[in-house]
Amino acid sequence: MRITVGTVIGLLASKKSREEVLAMYPYLEDEDITAVLNYAMLLANDQDLPIERA
Repeated sequence: MRITVGTVIGLLASKKSREEVLAMYPYLEDEDITAVLNYAMLLANDQDLPIERA
């Protein structure tokens, strides 16, 4: 079974805990969430995005 990086990041961003994500997707392991966060960090560091002031 697969779950996308975006789905996991979205759940964490919406304040779901690691435990809640693991309960929702019992085939995931805590190390999978760590891998998702590391992958997202690598992607985020790969490009500069301008931030407009409000």
